[in-house]
Amino acid sequence: MKITEITIRHLQMKLKAPFTTSFGTFTTKEFLLLEAKDEAGTVGWGESVAFNAPWYNEETLQTNWHMLEDFLIPLILNKELNHPDEVNEIFAPIRKNNMAKSTLEGAVWDIYAQQTNQSLAKALGGTKDKIEVGISIGIQESIEALVALVDGYVKEGYKRIKVKIKPGWDVDVMRTLRENFPNVAIMADANSAYSLEDIDLLKQLDAFDLTMIEQPLASDDIIDHAQLQKELKTPICLDESIHSLEDARKAVELGSTKIINIKIGRVGGLTEAKKIHDYCEANGIPVWCGGMLESGVGRSHNVALTTLSNFILPGDTAGSSRYWENDIIVPEVVATDGYIDVPQTTGIGYEVDREAVEAYTIAKKDYK
Repeated sequence: MKITEITIRHLQMKLKAPFTTSFGTFTTKEFLLLEAKDEAGTVGWGESVAFNAPWYNEETLQTNWHMLEDFLIPLILNKELNHPDEVNEIFAPIRKNNMAKSTLEGAVWDIYAQQTNQSLAKALGGTKDKIEVGISIGIQESIEALVALVDGYVKEGYKRIKVKIKPGWDVDVMRTLRENFPNVAIMADANSAYSLEDIDLLKQLDAFDLTMIEQPLASDDIIDHAQLQKELKTPICLDESIHSLEDARKAVELGSTKIINIKIGRVGGLTEAKKIHDYCEANGIPVWCGGMLESGVGRSHNVALTTLSNFILPGDTAGSSRYWENDIIVPEVVATDGYIDVPQTTGIGYEVDREAVEAYTIAKKDYK
């Protein structure tokens, strides 16, 4: 294939409800949507998951646009490609900037799947016709409000409940949830809000039979997590610390993690995500797919990735209606009784609603 045209759009979508983590509250999501077209006119879509400020990592929407425009697009535009894996190799000399890389690489994977007449899931080697999904719940105004929210999602059939925690909103919260939902899979997501000084506090979470505690310590750490894991019965899951296959290997060998959250944007694209998946499968480390408040395009990529065999824990890929009044794909991603059916049509499996895209677009630029 040869990518001959690329369009970047800056979109802003309003969330149905505020989403609060240890590093802030979101009421809207701004993101980049990338449209690529090959010489035959096949269109592929990619989405940047970078926020408009460096809360999650060092990347932002603005730095992603800069990297795409000035470095990544020039490396790909009008270049002959035989397989999307080559994009990962071409981008290798560019340090980090994984979310920017993933944005363009995802569109190339979409085009490749269409050209080879298969779904993106099949192109990646996926084997599932449906995937289990969990729900991610931000910090609430009260424990009572959280319990009511969780009760609703459990009744909807979600297979796993992930709850954000932070100092002051942790042990009592998890105790109350376990008392109210004794048979539900529950995990805590700390988003790096703790340190080794909090070992005694974190050890209290062992009493609640949690599936995991996600990224309790610093976002760039794998050393202290190894020390913490020795003190905890609860499995530690790493998120922000894992940017590549090499990061995953080192963390596993150090004993820093027993589970890994794979986010496509964080690791630089589907090719690297698949490498991490394969390594973890070979070493007995379960993986799951994390979410970044994606629109339907990013969500469709998550659905496809989750069809790989070692995604044995429910991910964050809830239905579109969990976050948006109107998504930018047709049909929207629908979760029924805790499952999402995997599209069988070619490419990402969903049509992009161009009218909705235009309504949410606040900036746009073409590259040829």
